[in-house]
Parts: sequence; C-alpha cells; structure tokens
Amino acid sequence: MSELRKAIVTGAGSGIGRAVAIALLKYNFNVTVVGRREEALKETVQMAGEYESNALVAAGDVSNPDTVEKIFKLHLNRFNRLDLLFNNAGVAPAGKPIEEFPVSEWKRVVDINLTGSFLCAQQAVKIMKSQIPRGGRIVNNGSVSAQVVRPNAVAYNSTKHAILGLTKSICLEGREYGICCTQLDIGNAEVERTKSMRNGVLQPDGAVKPEALMDVKNIAKTILYLVDLPLEANVPYLTITANNMPFIGRG
Repeated sequence: MSELRKAIVTGAGSGIGRAVAIALLKYNFNVTVVGRREEALKETVQMAGEYESNALVAAGDVSNPDTVEKIFKLHLNRFNRLDLLFNNAGVAPAGKPIEEFPVSEWKRVVDINLTGSFLCAQQAVKIMKSQIPRGGRIVNNGSVSAQVVRPNAVAYNSTKHAILGLTKSICLEGREYGICCTQLDIGNAEVERTKSMRNGVLQPDGAVKPEALMDVKNIAKTILYLVDLPLEANVPYLTITANNMPFIGRG
C-alpha cells in the first residue's frame, strides 16, 4: 500500500469540516483535525472508525498566530508532509443590519474567517514550498455569499469576498512551486446551524421563505475530487449549491 497523503482540516469539530475530515481519513489520508473544542475533535476522529489512528487532534484558535504555528509544527512532527489544507474554520453571526452591527463582533468575524484563513495558508505555503516533492493543494471554504450577498450579514459577506483575494494571491504566488488553491463556494449544505433554513430565511425583498438544503457529504465528495487532481491542474473557483436554493437569479 502506498504512503498515506497528509491533510489539515480546520473547523473539524462539526459540520462541513467534520464531514470532510472523516471522508479524507477513509480515503487513505493522515488528517490533523483542528478546532476550538478538543472533545468535538475527538468525536470527529472516533466517527472515522477503523481509520481513527490515522488522525491527530490539535485543538486551538486559528486566529492566534502562535497557536497556528504550533498546530502546523505538531502536524509536521507527526506526519512529515502536507498535501492538503482545507481552510474551513469560520463563524456566521446572527443577522443584524449594518448600522446595528457591533464593531467588536465585526472584528471577531474578521479574525476567524479571514485572518485565521490567512494564518493557516501562510504556514501551509511555507511547508509546501520547502517539502520534497514540493507543492500541495489549499482549499479555502468560501460561500455563495462571496458572489451574491444575503441581507443583514455584512461581516460574513465581507470576509467571504475577501477570501477570494486570498485565494487569488495563493494561486499567483504558489504556482511556480506546485501549489494549487481553490475557493470552494458552498450554498446551503445541511449542518446544525443551517437546518432552520427549511423553516424560512430572510430574502432580499424582505420576505421570509424556506430554502432547500443538500447533504453535507456532497462537500466531502467535492474535496475528494480536488485532491485526486494532479498538481499540474488547478481549479481556482468552484461553486456547489443545493439545486433548489434561490442562488441563480437570487435577489
């Protein structure tokens, strides 16, 4: 059997990150699972069953530079290589109009969604440039809100737009080193925080309407497609949505 590939998944204690981490473990990857809650990360690893021993739990706050550096060192000490970073950690605060949105909450969202993604990408690029054979793949979890915004979500919308600039920068600076980067814009994957969408979501015209959701396993399948591409091929932008959600033509 060939040597297992190596990945880091942030936000792996629930939702999309959990689904992707489990799928990678079952797809012959060593995976470092990262998140704020150690117990939730351990649950993710346990859900991989017989592949549990291929995982490393690394609890920490991705918005803290020192913590991120330590996490990536832990990964290297255990697995000695990095083939994939899934930059997934993020928060989506309760909806409020721009004029009512607290500055403290704005800073928190920027710290986690944007700065956290930058810090992890920074460490990943350092590793991918220097390892032999060099190169690797980074997938940034965007959102369809990077393309078509939702009302009362100024911080989330803004950070997801900013992730596009991060993705393009990684693509440009990484390509001569065999580093590929994808912004994966996701629309309405069913996780705990999105289940309420079935009951109704505020629309741009002020109406509240239910929205369709899709199985989170579809995101995991998309990541597996990306990791099987050779590093001579990059997918800079990829969008996956629940088919019946109001995205195309939204607003």
